[in-house]
Amino acid sequence: MKQVEFEKYKSLEDPKNPFCNLYELDDGSLFYVEPIFYTHLKAYEEHFKDRYQEILDRIEEVVRRNKKVVFTGNFECPQTEVEGYIYLEIQDITNPLKIFIDDKSNPDSDWKD
Repeated sequence: MKQVEFEKYKSLEDPKNPFCNLYELDDGSLFYVEPIFYTHLKAYEEHFKDRYQEILDRIEEVVRRNKKVVFTGNFECPQTEVEGYIYLEIQDITNPLKIFIDDKSNPDSDWKD
């Protein structure tokens, strides 16, 4: 899957995780981007064009600090299985930036039409 936001990083292949993109920063830090995470990321781009670069900068900052990161759609059921990595969802990046998308599709929500 082409992920233009991360083309500036070195792209690697992991035969054990062929469905997720793996990237390496110039300092040797590694990160995987699962397709569902990328889909969520693109939703933030659509809703927050003016803050999208801030989100991308935060992703790089988190990778540099933690060295090995899997950006997953669901940390309880990740698509990528690797040892020694931390697993983060899109909200782990956007919540500290106070960037929120209100999900009204939650059936347990108090939101009713």
